[in-house]
Parts: sequence; structure tokens; C-alpha cells
Amino acid sequence: MVTVKCLISHPMETGLRKNKKTGKLIPAHFIQDVVAKHNDKEVLSAQWSGGVSKNPYLAFKFSGGSKGDTITIAWTDNKGQSDSKSAKIK
Repeated sequence: MVTVKCLISHPMETGLRKNKKTGKLIPAHFIQDVVAKHNDKEVLSAQWSGGVSKNPYLAFKFSGGSKGDTITIAWTDNKGQSDSKSAKIK
């Protein structure tokens, strides 16, 4: 069993919070889709919304991984921005 833990740097704005100085709503900006792959095979797919906190922490377990295999986490947000990171299983 492999345990994957990652911290994703993202503002995760709901679109409901107001700017304290201007009083205007801060536009929604949140991760919508997260995909985790083990050696290019999908092992986790999640759909998120503005209800997830800023800089979300993701942890999950899956079976079948071995030392040296590659894990990739990718996300896309509601503004079309995306990022991905890969790491080797230790």
C-alpha cells in the first residue's frame, strides 16, 4: 500500500468573500479537477469546488506501487489554470 501526501498551493476563493478594503466580492478562483496517476495510470480523480480551503492538503492510499515508480498529481481550476508535479515512490 502506498500513501501519497501533497500540499497544493492555490488561493481557493469561493466567490462569496468580500475584499475588506473595497467591500467588493473577490472573484471565484478554485480547483475543479484533481487527477493522480501512478506510472501514467489514473489512481484518483476528484472534483472540487470553492468549499475546499486555501492551499489544500490531499492524502490518499493505493495499492500496486513500488519503489521508484512515478506518481503525478495534476489539477485544473475554474479559470483554466493548471499545474502538475511528479515524484518517485521512496
